[in-house]
Amino acid sequence: MTKSYQALAAYCRETATINSLSALASWDQETYMPAGGADLRGSQKALLARLAHERAVGPRMLELLSACESDPGVKADPVLAASVKETRRDIDLARKLPSDLVAEIAGTSPKAVAAWREARAKNDFGAFAPWLERMVALARRKAECYGTPAGGEPYDALLNEYEPGATAREIDAAFKPLRTRLADFIKDLSRGAAPDESPLNVTISPERQHAFGLFVLRAIGFDLDRGRLDVTTHPFCDGIGPGDTRLTTRYRESRFTDALYGTLHEAGHGLYEQGLPKSERFGEPLADAISLGIHESQSRLWENWVGRSAEFWSWVMPHARTMLGDSFGSPTPEAMARAVNTAKPSFIRVEADEATYNMHVMVRFELERALFARQIEARDVPGLWNKAYQNYLGITPPDDAKGCMQDVHWSSGLLGYFPTYTLGNLYMAQFMEAAQRDMPGLKGGIARGEFAPLLAWLREKIHVHGRRFRASDLCQRVTGAPLSADPFMRYLEAKLRPVYGRA
Repeated sequence: MTKSYQALAAYCRETATINSLSALASWDQETYMPAGGADLRGSQKALLARLAHERAVGPRMLELLSACESDPGVKADPVLAASVKETRRDIDLARKLPSDLVAEIAGTSPKAVAAWREARAKNDFGAFAPWLERMVALARRKAECYGTPAGGEPYDALLNEYEPGATAREIDAAFKPLRTRLADFIKDLSRGAAPDESPLNVTISPERQHAFGLFVLRAIGFDLDRGRLDVTTHPFCDGIGPGDTRLTTRYRESRFTDALYGTLHEAGHGLYEQGLPKSERFGEPLADAISLGIHESQSRLWENWVGRSAEFWSWVMPHARTMLGDSFGSPTPEAMARAVNTAKPSFIRVEADEATYNMHVMVRFELERALFARQIEARDVPGLWNKAYQNYLGITPPDDAKGCMQDVHWSSGLLGYFPTYTLGNLYMAQFMEAAQRDMPGLKGGIARGEFAPLLAWLREKIHVHGRRFRASDLCQRVTGAPLSADPFMRYLEAKLRPVYGRA
């Protein structure tokens, strides 16, 4: 490192430490904070957000960044040059936002989340509606501050926070043909024989499920000395900082695989966070995830490509029989693999099968896009949500708790996030085609519980780079081709057609 870059990195590390405290406060808010703490938590997060933002846009930051941009040593090093370029991008975006707005968003979110949690439990959208209206209004103000890109739309400004460079128009152009292909595929599967799901309809205590989840986490390589697993209303992962990655899940006694796959999903995020070079680079873009699409590729990979595979169940079945108790029974690995690979419409996104999951995402994308085009308002969401579910999945949610209030994202202010779930599915399938080319015996290893080769491949190809490359560039670098839906459809068809007897 040059002296100018060392000074910039040290300053950014201090700012990242402030943000890590905010992340820790968010984790506590979703796990152990008492309901009465929402107002105080809002004040805490507002202050932390203001402090971090003012440091990021202040004169010292600009001075350090300018010094790096004019440093020949930085320019000559492609890794440092990429880091400085991404830092400039972050600062230019941050300077468009007033500190008062940043603080207001951070301070309002804990109260909105608390209201969402209570309204969801009571199935009372009316109680949540004012908070949703407020979070949408704040997000609209943020989008206005960022400005609409030339030839784009307001939604692009927020989408850019999560998937840099992506536009709503491009995503829509990718989603529409994918929706048609998925609808045709699901229709074809419906002509076959649906798999027997009885192995899933067993009663397992949350305590046994938690112990089993921890066992699986250790096996796939998640370091529990640098992370932990807790319980929340809506599962999430938070990479607090070096040596501290928090996972959450949720349990119910019936259908234990919902918690298992929720845990594996968040573990995929957590493995990515633990694989980023945070110890050496915390605060620099080189220690951050490239995009949410790439992040979601890692979570969907471990949840589905690994966790729903016949090979995974071949390995884990003896452990499941021991750890989950007599009520689990004695299904064969083949029976379990068929049972967890159904393709049928359902109401809850995080519990949806792989064939229908992207339909859930597309509903949210359409509604968010319409909100930012001011074609609809927050109060219109329940009715439009139900119509969209009927249109996309052929089902209508029985209530708003299973409908528009199921996700925490909007109450948290995460508008523009949802499209990255489908992008993650596409990246996942394309990455795994490349991984199998590089490691022909990969699936056989998973059947023996050998997860280390896959994790090492992901660390080398994806994790270690941080934000050195944009998502599209990384995809080309790892797979040799631009992102396409074709690998995802090949993956689904190869897995599900045999299950339904449509091979």
